[in-house]
Amino acid sequence: MTGSEESPSFRLAYVPGVTPAKWVRIWNERLPDIPLTLTQVPAAEAPEVLRAGEADVGLVRLPVDRTFFSAIPLYTETTVVVVPKDHLITAADEVTLADLADEVLFHPLDDVFDWDSPPGEPAFERPATTEDAIELVAANVGLLVVPQSLARLHHRKDLTYRPVTDAPQSSVALSWPEEATTDLVEDFIGIVRGRTVNSTRGRTNPPAEQQRKRPEASGTRQKPAQKPTARTPRARTAGGKQTPKRGKPRRRS
Repeated sequence: MTGSEESPSFRLAYVPGVTPAKWVRIWNERLPDIPLTLTQVPAAEAPEVLRAGEADVGLVRLPVDRTFFSAIPLYTETTVVVVPKDHLITAADEVTLADLADEVLFHPLDDVFDWDSPPGEPAFERPATTEDAIELVAANVGLLVVPQSLARLHHRKDLTYRPVTDAPQSSVALSWPEEATTDLVEDFIGIVRGRTVNSTRGRTNPPAEQQRKRPEASGTRQKPAQKPTARTPRARTAGGKQTPKRGKPRRRS
């Protein structure tokens, strides 16, 4: 780690569709003296915000530059197509890109997918944002393929969505500049990974139970157990002298 000084606050950037509320709540419980500042940034701008030091960590969409950033993948989203509620596609539980081949599909300028070849019929223009594209879908002008979280973020009563089984997917990760891995960054990593408050950040201390079993843990050494003395046959001599035989000695002739 490159630093251990606690800053007066901790800055978390996150992209649209990501919900950091759970992790923020745990942070406030564990580190109430260090305020956590939230900043929502467009997905395309998140790496530059981190690179410029305007946030300590970010909940971003992959990929990121792994030569500069550390990243912990968190989850991969289902991809869906947003359609009007009365559209024919709503008759199916899920669709494929082939099912969308004849549909006008919007590809907004902030599209999070890196399409090799955008599916569907091209729209007359590219909307500036996903939110603008949603408005056009509601006007029955075309459809929109997005991660499910963005469909939920821009939910409207007159729209619904269906999973697209063979479309690209978007993965969300916790990312930060590798050279700026501070103690506070480690604290947030622990929260995201579900570590308990008593977890040691990567330290490998022996468990207490094992320490109790080791003699050195109590500061005293146990004496080695003495081997039991083997029993020997009763000695037939005493003091090195032979025991005299009973009975009278024979006379010599």
